[in-house]
Amino acid sequence: MDCTSEIKQYIENNFSEKRKVHTEGVRATAVKLAKKYGADPEKAEIAALFHDMYRGVAQNTLNYYVKHLGLDSKYVDNANLAHGKIAAIIMERDFDITDADIINAVSFHTTGRAGMSTLEKVVYLADAIEPNRFYPGVDELRKMAEEDLDKACLMSLKSTADFVLSAGKFLDQDTVLAKEYLEEVIKEKEKINLEEKNDE
Repeated sequence: MDCTSEIKQYIENNFSEKRKVHTEGVRATAVKLAKKYGADPEKAEIAALFHDMYRGVAQNTLNYYVKHLGLDSKYVDNANLAHGKIAAIIMERDFDITDADIINAVSFHTTGRAGMSTLEKVVYLADAIEPNRFYPGVDELRKMAEEDLDKACLMSLKSTADFVLSAGKFLDQDTVLAKEYLEEVIKEKEKINLEEKNDE
């Protein structure tokens, strides 16, 4: 699956300097997190390189893709949600990347989803905490990312949901479901840990 050189060439030719710096930050962070939490580092690198392939694209172009790729109309005039969905389809169509885990990691890197794989969590989190990100709470999120992947993803999802809702914007249902899913996963893990402690 050696398409990284092709993707890197595309990035070099088409991305702004700022987007290049961000993408490299996500790539490095995703590879590091993948190694730490047992995801495939090569898949993490490919997904990270591809995740913002359509982020800097004009809104009317994104709207064209939404229509012609058969995406839900909720993605019209919503670059934040549309860019990952478009990238996921294009990576399969034009770059012959057929690995479902990589495709999902790109498709859901903005919203998360219920049942996220380790790779999806890694790419989602890497996008939020890469070294060039500066926003309130990012340092706490980086610390949590060193301790617990699920708790860090949940922390990021909660702050995203709060931000989107306080701005009066549309909160994607996938984010709501991802949050509920991770809350259950964490609760179940804590229950098992408690039972194990009691058995000692």
